[in-house]
Amino acid sequence: MVSQRELSDDEVDRIFRALADATRRDILRRTVTSEQSVSALAADYAMSFAAVQKHVAVLEAAHLIVKRAEGRERRAPAHPAMIARAQHLLQRYQDLWRHRIDRVDALLADDAS
Repeated sequence: MVSQRELSDDEVDRIFRALADATRRDILRRTVTSEQSVSALAADYAMSFAAVQKHVAVLEAAHLIVKRAEGRERRAPAHPAMIARAQHLLQRYQDLWRHRIDRVDALLADDAS
């Protein structure tokens, strides 16, 4: 079960920082689809292995992936619980804005009456 503990400001900052980069979003998408080694991830980008490792480290600091050793490889599976918590946070923002839009609509309807 996913913990519904509120994310701290630092956790939210790390998540948004991690998701702010297209390469990191792509790495996260790929690791959600299937667990990948860092080497396999790096093979698909026109950048150095070290650069991909840095992207993976940012995702790991945000707890969106959990890097682990498997023999000589470093595997980078997505961390579904943290992704769900980030999704919950974004859903709360969406609910807030929908509520505000509904209030504006109600005010406009009252003015039209």
